Amino acid sequence: MTEMEKAKAGLEFIRGSAELRVIRERAESLCFRLNHTPPEESEKRQALLRELIPDQGENCFIKPPFLCDYGEFIVLGDRFFANYGCKFVDGGTIWFGSDVLVGPGCTFVTVNHALEPDRRLRGVMQCKSITVGDNVWFGAEVTVCPGVTIGDNSVIGAGSVVVGDIPANTVAVGNPCRVVRYLDEK
Repeated sequence: MTEMEKAKAGLEFIRGSAELRVIRERAESLCFRLNHTPPEESEKRQALLRELIPDQGENCFIKPPFLCDYGEFIVLGDRFFANYGCKFVDGGTIWFGSDVLVGPGCTFVTVNHALEPDRRLRGVMQCKSITVGDNVWFGAEVTVCPGVTIGDNSVIGAGSVVVGDIPANTVAVGNPCRVVRYLDEK
């Protein structure tokens, strides 16, 4: 198994493989071009975004600046929107449903480094995918950690750090993020 196959499968892998480096450098170049394309060239921006993130639905939009590791491991549902300054650390897959709104400065991280110092120095890492349902809204500066699933129709409050799963139809806030209200409550 290659290091990329291990990463995508959620297994431990060693960072810096040649295969992953090629994809990462391609994504860095595309992010740079996207982030330096003038606003009046919106069609060019959209073409660069589709090249960077080929697995996307209809009418997706990300406001630059935007950063990601690979792009190929991101899945965007229809009508996805991300505001300025978002970062997707997509060593593992990040799945977004349809009608997701991502506030400015949000970060989605799928990668963990080894806890043990000697293994961390050797570059041992592990990715855990993030799954976001339909019609989810993230306030500004939210951080979503590896392995998290967020259910449909949920709202994640600004500044939250999501370290565990959030059920559907909830409002969740804080660090660590926790449910404070169910949306069917009056």
